[in-house]
Amino acid sequence: MEFEQVLELVDRVAAAGLSSFVYETADTKIALKGRENGPAALPAGVSAFPQHQEPEAAAAGLGDGSRENALQLSGRIVTSPLVGTFYAAPSEDAAPYVKVGDSVKKGQILAIVEAMKLMNEIESEYDGVVSRILVKDGEPVEYGQPLFCLE
Repeated sequence: MEFEQVLELVDRVAAAGLSSFVYETADTKIALKGRENGPAALPAGVSAFPQHQEPEAAAAGLGDGSRENALQLSGRIVTSPLVGTFYAAPSEDAAPYVKVGDSVKKGQILAIVEAMKLMNEIESEYDGVVSRILVKDGEPVEYGQPLFCLE
């Protein structure tokens, strides 16, 4: 299985809210476990691989039905492009990439999301000022989850 296929599989398992998933071949074994409060199994007739999601919901990271949480977010939202662990700084002893009140330019690194031992830089999609940081350092994040609000 190619790396890109693994990432897509991880994203879909996370979006489905599965409590666990195991994929095994002769030379590969992948075991994933979803959120502790996620459903143990999908109801009959519900696909684990959603074919379509509303663009507004996907952009705001609302695939889990928490539309009311999005009402509290304002400005331009930077979301996580993958499932992983959020890091605000390049190393434990370094200063964070950005803090509330910092001006940022499009393409500037805001944070890192670690996925499968790979560090993925999260770049700003917009020019603006960081008004809120929605995730704490070291927290797990999901695909499409809002990370930053920019004004």
